[in-house]
Amino acid sequence: MNAALNAPAFNERLPTELESTNAETLRQIVASQIKEDGETVINISNVEGETQPITLSPALAHSFLELLRLVSSGRGFQLIPLDSQLTTQQAADILNVSRPHLIKLLERDEIPFDRVGRHRRIKASDLMAYKDKRDTERADALADLAEFDGEHGLL
Repeated sequence: MNAALNAPAFNERLPTELESTNAETLRQIVASQIKEDGETVINISNVEGETQPITLSPALAHSFLELLRLVSSGRGFQLIPLDSQLTTQQAADILNVSRPHLIKLLERDEIPFDRVGRHRRIKASDLMAYKDKRDTERADALADLAEFDGEHGLL
């Protein structure tokens, strides 16, 4: 079997320098092929040298670029299906908050959860919805502060 297929995934390690460099090159290639108004077509050569067109939807192209951006910056990542059930520690790690703070959010019904025995489980989709809402509220508050500063000559 191919040794590359047996390598640990990025959720178990950080990318090597070579992987980061290659990811940046691939990111630039894919980005140069993206069309604003539709699908992205990339031609890939197989082992025999035959070229095959691969069509990426806008959503897939965006996701692929984001993955390549993370690898090229030397950061690891984890893919989490939206229907996954997360532990409170996993959810806290994703939100970059402490587990006790996450528990408070759950107890205030800010994030839906289920109980499995004594344990709480959070759907990844519910966690991401909360994160998007939180991030939007933070961005709006920051914009309001910047506007206030501008109006009062505090910049």
